[in-house]
Amino acid sequence: MKELLLRTLRHEPTERAPWVPFAGVHAGKLKGYDATEMLTDADKAFEALMEVNRLYKPDGQPVIFDLQIEAECLGCDLTWAKDCPPSVSGHPLDGSDEEPPVTPCDCKIPTKQSGRIPYVLDVMRRMKAAVGETTALYGLICGPFTLASHLRGNNLFTDMYDFEDEVCDLFAFCKRVCMRMADYYIEAGMDVIAMVDPLISQISTAHFEQFMTEPYTEIFRYIREKGAFSSFFVCGDATRNVEAMCQTGPDSISVDENVNLLAAKRICERYNIAIGGNIPLTSIMLLGNQQDNMKFAVDLLDSVKDKRNFILAPGCDMPYDVPVENCIGVAQAAIETDTVREMVKNYQAEAIDTSGVELPDYANLKKPLIEVFTLDSAQCAACGYMMNAANQAVETFGDAIDMVEYKFIYKENVARCVRMGVPNLPSMYINGELKYRSIIPTRGELEQVIQQAIEACKP
Repeated sequence: MKELLLRTLRHEPTERAPWVPFAGVHAGKLKGYDATEMLTDADKAFEALMEVNRLYKPDGQPVIFDLQIEAECLGCDLTWAKDCPPSVSGHPLDGSDEEPPVTPCDCKIPTKQSGRIPYVLDVMRRMKAAVGETTALYGLICGPFTLASHLRGNNLFTDMYDFEDEVCDLFAFCKRVCMRMADYYIEAGMDVIAMVDPLISQISTAHFEQFMTEPYTEIFRYIREKGAFSSFFVCGDATRNVEAMCQTGPDSISVDENVNLLAAKRICERYNIAIGGNIPLTSIMLLGNQQDNMKFAVDLLDSVKDKRNFILAPGCDMPYDVPVENCIGVAQAAIETDTVREMVKNYQAEAIDTSGVELPDYANLKKPLIEVFTLDSAQCAACGYMMNAANQAVETFGDAIDMVEYKFIYKENVARCVRMGVPNLPSMYINGELKYRSIIPTRGELEQVIQQAIEACKP
């Protein structure tokens, strides 16, 4: 029920943790619509979201989960897919990494008529009229760091060292875009404005404090003054930045399975901020069975001793092909926890079989091997930008190196991650050695590491 979630966001005691299924393009699957249909056709999106509401009985629900809405309006090229949101394939501010980014003028800030914004607002208004009295509705906005990355591309990570003033100007522009989008979504009836910024997990705390503390503090203050609640939504291993995120003053934060939820909750409690998460998207929701999902949800709820300030939710946007029964199982665990606990008390999940995983002979490679372990670079922004860094290296070194991506959405790659001991996604290995864990390397830094690996492979 809506009031349960709102009480949690007001930091009041509740009889149970509220349940928020982050069903973006997965909603389309419930009615037989692909991701492109779900994210372009208001009638189909509304029908699919109503099915989410009927089947999963949410206390809160996102309306449209697409972090490319703003980027598309600002001139980014998109590549569309049938089973995931579009990805950014062209960056209008891309160029030489030796030249600073040029900040767009404020006249380019999206209006209500820009791009697909009319479609989003239409769906929001219809959802508000249909279920707004019983379900808290989330309006999701691409956060300023990820939006700046969409505009500038991987050069942004170098820019933060070389062009600090210009980067600050770009982030300030993106902040104004976020605040304008918040205006539109609050006017359309959204109860919670979630700033979704996956790439926050890929930067240092020092860079967060230098570039993101001021924009986010102003954004969350602005949302509160407008009478809505706020959420700071980040994917990947954002552990190092959780406290800095809290210091910007959101009503809640949301994290995925890369973050130790109990440790993060202890930090949030010091700031009286709610935390949401962190049911694993692939290993449990996509690749597990219904009992796996019920068991994980019950165990997670039982591990959180104080249910105040806690929201049960997937770690991020659910994959398109999550089995319906898995999400229904989580919903049942959230609403009827005692009953489900009894149902799964003797259940043991099947162990991951790594016996079929063959690792390369890293000690005798003829040329460097870059292995990028991702959730899915087509779906996850942080994974996409780490893959972009690897692809740039391939452009530079050509046949002198090999590169492969292992997507966590496949069982065989889950087994490989276990065998390799991959700690977080995304991660980049070179010759079997972990080099970058939840942080995007600059182009120059990665090229230097690869050049050293090339020298090491020479006879």
